[in-house]
Amino acid sequence: MAEWDIQKLEEKYRDVWPATFEADPDEKDKFYLNVAFPYPSGAMHVGHGRTYIVPDVVARFWRMQDKNVLFPMAFHVTGTPVIGISKRIAKGDPDTVRLYRDLYQVPEDVLAKFDDPMTIVRYFAGDYERIMRRCGLSIDWRRRFITVDPQYSKYIEWQYAHLKEGEHVVKGVHPVKYCPSCDNPVGDHDLLEGEKAEIMKFTLILFEWQGAKIPCATLRPETIYGVTNLWANPEVMYLRAKVDGEAWVLSREAAYKLEMQDHTIEVTGEVSGAEIVGSTASHPLCGEVPVLPAAFVDPDMGSGLVMSVPAHAPFDYIALRDLQEQGEFTGITPVAIITSKGYGDLPAKDAIERAGITHQLDPRMDEVTREVYGAELLRGTLLPNCGEQAGKPVKQARDDVAALMLEEYGSKVMFEFDTSDVVCRCGGRVYVKILHDQWFLQYSDPAWKAQVHQQIDEMKIVPQEVRAEFDRTVDWLKDWACTRRVGLGTKLPWDTNWIIEPLSDSTLYMAFYTIAHHIKKIEPEKLTPEVFDYIIYGTGNPTTVPRATLDAIRAEFLYWYPYNYRFSAKDLISNHLTFQLFHHRAVMEEDKQPQGMVIFGMGLLNGAKMSSSKGNVVLLDDALNEFGPDTVRMFLVGSAEPWQDFDWRNELVIGAKKQIERFWNTVSEGIAVEENDGREIDGWLISRLQHRIENTTLALQNFQTRQALQEAFFGIEADLKWYRRRLPTIAPGSAAVQELCSAWVRLLAPVVPYTSEELWHQMGHDEPVAFAPWPVADAAKIDEKTELAEEFLARTVEDIESIMRIIQMEPRAVNLYVAPAWKRQVFSIIAGAADPKQAVKLVMADEGLRGKGKEAADAAKQVTKFIHRLPPELVESVAAHGLDEMAVLSAAQEFLQREFNVPVRILQAEGSGEMKADAALPFKPAIVIE
Repeated sequence: MAEWDIQKLEEKYRDVWPATFEADPDEKDKFYLNVAFPYPSGAMHVGHGRTYIVPDVVARFWRMQDKNVLFPMAFHVTGTPVIGISKRIAKGDPDTVRLYRDLYQVPEDVLAKFDDPMTIVRYFAGDYERIMRRCGLSIDWRRRFITVDPQYSKYIEWQYAHLKEGEHVVKGVHPVKYCPSCDNPVGDHDLLEGEKAEIMKFTLILFEWQGAKIPCATLRPETIYGVTNLWANPEVMYLRAKVDGEAWVLSREAAYKLEMQDHTIEVTGEVSGAEIVGSTASHPLCGEVPVLPAAFVDPDMGSGLVMSVPAHAPFDYIALRDLQEQGEFTGITPVAIITSKGYGDLPAKDAIERAGITHQLDPRMDEVTREVYGAELLRGTLLPNCGEQAGKPVKQARDDVAALMLEEYGSKVMFEFDTSDVVCRCGGRVYVKILHDQWFLQYSDPAWKAQVHQQIDEMKIVPQEVRAEFDRTVDWLKDWACTRRVGLGTKLPWDTNWIIEPLSDSTLYMAFYTIAHHIKKIEPEKLTPEVFDYIIYGTGNPTTVPRATLDAIRAEFLYWYPYNYRFSAKDLISNHLTFQLFHHRAVMEEDKQPQGMVIFGMGLLNGAKMSSSKGNVVLLDDALNEFGPDTVRMFLVGSAEPWQDFDWRNELVIGAKKQIERFWNTVSEGIAVEENDGREIDGWLISRLQHRIENTTLALQNFQTRQALQEAFFGIEADLKWYRRRLPTIAPGSAAVQELCSAWVRLLAPVVPYTSEELWHQMGHDEPVAFAPWPVADAAKIDEKTELAEEFLARTVEDIESIMRIIQMEPRAVNLYVAPAWKRQVFSIIAGAADPKQAVKLVMADEGLRGKGKEAADAAKQVTKFIHRLPPELVESVAAHGLDEMAVLSAAQEFLQREFNVPVRILQAEGSGEMKADAALPFKPAIVIE
């Protein structure tokens, strides 16, 4: 028997497999799946590995189900990320150089050329493909493209022409994420930090202060009625400036932000925070209030000055309390303006005291603030001291007061992120900027939203619970800035000063996959919009490409599209995955809409989130070198279901490697020996196998890759362990073992393809295991009575072992007392009862059992407790088949004596004279050890 060597198996099959996975239309049913294509700007880590390995397991499964499977791959390189990287490397940024040289292991001579963005693209795209091939991914590599290929750009131009025609692309004025260093709007993919930052709309409430205005940014303008003071940081030097011609006092950072948001800023002087503290400011809706000192006021948040509502804002309450405990500002009293269920007059005070918070730096302060604000927003009502707003729900008053402030009190809007650190990949700080001539995808369009909601309702989404997250994303999506001034990508066809940004050019590439290998052979200038109209819609009469060629390309598109399933990570629901639904609805015909999506969880490393920038990753290439591709695959597939987060831990990966070695050794032994005449236990093994096949198949149909592995590996291994244990000696193989090995290799082929391929050939098969027929459960081979008998025997052995561990003595003999027939009748009655609480009553209703009096009543209670501990399907089987326990145990007497190395006697409990025998129940004999 050859030793398992995964590295040799990889070398043997890695480079001969790809050609076998080139999928062309044929008479079979198709199964088209795709996955979010990678942005090759750094090395792949094991998190990427799961992203692509799980779809490959699914692809291999359906291929063995005789489907014509398409699994394509491409590389996404548009936008500014790779440009930012090249700039940082060109400048010699030490963190970036260290990341690429030390973590990503880019050779020095290659790294020296990374000042060219396309060199980075070509290097990592090639590296990604190399590693994907190592992983054994069954990809059709003919369809590979990168998103700056001129042929792909022609496809994007066609797509955007249709979006504009449908009035889905408009020019407007909107706040966007903006990098001044790049002088460009940026999207989530352009960011090093703050990828999930949202743009929040603040109201600047203007307080009169010594002939100028102090602006205070708030998301809750309705709380103006409860303002008791302002906060200023005495350590900050504030600016005096004319904002849109009006004298203001604000932080330097706020002035810069407002300048980017369509306000004119003219700096006229400075004033220290210490000078502002101790003075007073006023507003018509709250009167005159003092300005108090607060070191916690961040000049980079809002205007750098804050209005204080201590009755309803936990941070304000505890800051004021701290000052008053020092004997300062004791005359200030919180003003309650909102009543909300679950809180008293001062909700902020209630929340802080409930949480036991004693100081401002307690990390729970943010959570307490969210709790109070959330409760008031949902259930709060304004009190009578709020003037015309009295009695209004907080949610309504918030919007009404914001409008009132803008119309009558000179307030202005300021946009801020909901998180402080938003950093471009170039390393520069990102701000919110108002753009005027920017092109936007009009995701705010209610009619377009309604179409996408309908699509979400019609699609298969795994897991089901994320469907609501898609709907929420559609509801809150606003217009999306879809163009940039700089970066790699496709120019907007009607306004070539703009380049389509990366999230906006990656929404319909799933359709491009179906034709990519044909399109790349055609000169870009011949790929007119009319060519794509004909391919996608079958309309028009393009002349730049021969009609026969177009008909062949269209036939391929029609065969594959729409896709069956798309796989991607849950963090993309908020953008890419929902965007592509909008674009399909806008551009593709009704019968070409996406059919399903599977959403992945995130990757952890030793319990912490993986992050390349922080070095908390295991590179996929390193993992493949250390453990081999099948081990990496088995661990990533089996550590969690796809939609759950997985945690890479080396010690557990080593366990997966040992499991594959056991599989290799077991199958190699099972197929290498001559068959014997068969044994009684063989029928049980084959019967169990049918369930494993059925359960594995069902799990993979539902994308439960971990559950499939539990059945296909651990389940079968457990069955084989019991099977061997039941044999009188270590015996040669049998037809049953060989049948099992054949099925086992095929069941595990999607997960461990290299190992399975070699074993399949050792069995004498010429065709690749990837195209071998998937095992099919044969109901005729299922023997429920035999399975029930072995389950009964295994449970009895386990009970004997448990007792022996407890008594810790050398036994002389084991006596097994089998329950009498009337107790089996009790079992059947209770098993079939609609209401188990009526067990005793049902048993005593039987005339024969009633005659046994208390004995029957006690048995009913014992049986009821026992049934509650058994799986329902087992209870049903026991009740249905009426197992002859005496016969089963007698037939296994030699096995039991061999197991425990003592005489084992099989006895009837009734009439035995043994007091403990009364405890015997159906499927649970009484055990007495001498």
